[in-house]
Amino acid sequence: MLKRTSFVDKIHIDIVSYSSILQIGDSSIVNGLSRALAVQREAEIDFGYEGSFSAYPVFTEPIPFQPLNEPVTLLTHNPTPLIKVNKIDIIGISSASILHVGNSKHISMEARIKHIRQLLLEGHEQDLV
Repeated sequence: MLKRTSFVDKIHIDIVSYSSILQIGDSSIVNGLSRALAVQREAEIDFGYEGSFSAYPVFTEPIPFQPLNEPVTLLTHNPTPLIKVNKIDIIGISSASILHVGNSKHISMEARIKHIRQLLLEGHEQDLV
């Protein structure tokens, strides 16, 4: 892991929510995961399976990572092992996001969201009354 020291004079965050993290300091492993179902309906019709993550393949299919087939050459020169930031100003951190100030060895983040819109057929809008 890189040996650098991080200095932040001021951090201002209004909201940290939904399994999000403000991490100050070094981390060996950071894993973030967010799963969400977003259902929008014109009428209150419940089919019974909308609340189950296992009902939708988007939550169970493996993520297809492309293999790295090209050589990577990296040359770094850090005359001062210091990262200095004056101010971090954030409105909100949400849905398993991470603000991390420090060194990290391994980071893995994943978000899976299924949007469902149940709209009435044309001509059935009076069913809402």
